[in-house]
Amino acid sequence: MNFFTDPNATLGSGIMLDHGTGIVIGETAHLGHNCSVLHHVTLGGSGRAGFDRHPKVGNGVLLGAGASVLGNILVGDGCQVGAGTLVIEDLPPRSVAVGVPAKIIGRFVDVTAQPSIGMNQLGSKEAEEDIIFAMDGI
Repeated sequence: MNFFTDPNATLGSGIMLDHGTGIVIGETAHLGHNCSVLHHVTLGGSGRAGFDRHPKVGNGVLLGAGASVLGNILVGDGCQVGAGTLVIEDLPPRSVAVGVPAKIIGRFVDVTAQPSIGMNQLGSKEAEEDIIFAMDGI
């Protein structure tokens, strides 16, 4: 495995580091319970040393391969962040976000949804049944 977690980062229980390659979790980052983190994910800082400068990731979040979450922002419970997405603003709970920078394209209908458990990727029939997509601007 090839990943870095700062010893001051806060990690919840039940976290899965899928493939465990290239993952970086910064000093003041918080990763909630039951999250799935795919390869090459970065929970990085804003560059302001000495401050709370890393992301706070809620419970049940799925962070897709190569996603970068930067700065002191909040990724709400039950979010799904697509592969290669750059998150630089807060994501409300149960959001589905993709792109550079991240754009919310949908939300999970079930308030107890934990995409980290099912690991259903966008485009699968199962995923699409559980998500309401925002069609504006897509």
